[in-house]
Amino acid sequence: MRLSTGEKVSQIIIVVLLGLLCVSVIYPFMYMLAISLNVGSDAAKGGVYLWPREFTLYNYEVVLGNTVIQHAYLITILRTIIGTACGLFITLIAAFGLSYRQLPLRNTLLGYILITMLFSGGLIPFYIQLYNLNLINSFWVYIIPTAFSAWNMFVMMKFIQGIPDALVESAEIDGASPVRILYSIIMPLSKPMLAALGLFTAVMHWNDWFSGAFYVSDQTLIPVQTFLQQLLSAQDISVVLGSNNNQEALARGSMLSNVTLMSIKMATVMVSALPILCVYPFLQKYFVKGVLIGSVKG
Repeated sequence: MRLSTGEKVSQIIIVVLLGLLCVSVIYPFMYMLAISLNVGSDAAKGGVYLWPREFTLYNYEVVLGNTVIQHAYLITILRTIIGTACGLFITLIAAFGLSYRQLPLRNTLLGYILITMLFSGGLIPFYIQLYNLNLINSFWVYIIPTAFSAWNMFVMMKFIQGIPDALVESAEIDGASPVRILYSIIMPLSKPMLAALGLFTAVMHWNDWFSGAFYVSDQTLIPVQTFLQQLLSAQDISVVLGSNNNQEALARGSMLSNVTLMSIKMATVMVSALPILCVYPFLQKYFVKGVLIGSVKG
């Protein structure tokens, strides 16, 4: 088909706008990567934008060699894996049960769940509840409060309701239990949606700094994003170097004079952001398919 002049102009405008949007998203990462790979004292002079002027990996050696960051990384990885697995399991179980229209008190239960989406008790009552449950200064404060998402449950329930009833009914006629139906029919058909919800949940756990900042005072339990928040508000480099004997030894060397707080900040940002970004390419196929199916069936 031949495009009219107006359609050609529209396509050009769309391509230009999308290109500018891509540049606005990619450039900050390129800038932070260039600063993190540049000698800190040289980067402080300015003029480093897209690539390092004096290449070095020392900023990453300082960051990755810090025991606090190493332990924060371990906490973040554990909470992301455990939190995502628990969240998907509970969401799938709840959605599967509530997808049965014959379930007693189904509408009442859905009403209670819907209320939690519309109203919240606030930060102080929530903190008191966590305190009474002995979750303050505990690793499980990252897992239990976020194990169930009403929004994810409703999306998953709508997806399950879109599965042909004949599949479930035929399995029931053959004597399959609800657990067998869930494992053999619902889960295999729900892989795209589970991948999409799993990605959302994993990103939420990985990027969450709030819980570690307000519900945890033990520095051995803070996630890497909370450490990054503390580092970004710091005024000197001792936040990174003060708790590590190896880094204190490096502080007496000549190389530390080339490290600045800004270069350490940029290296920490890249170290905390790159792992979760690398997950997207592997889940993109399921992510797009799951979101599309969920939007259509919702």
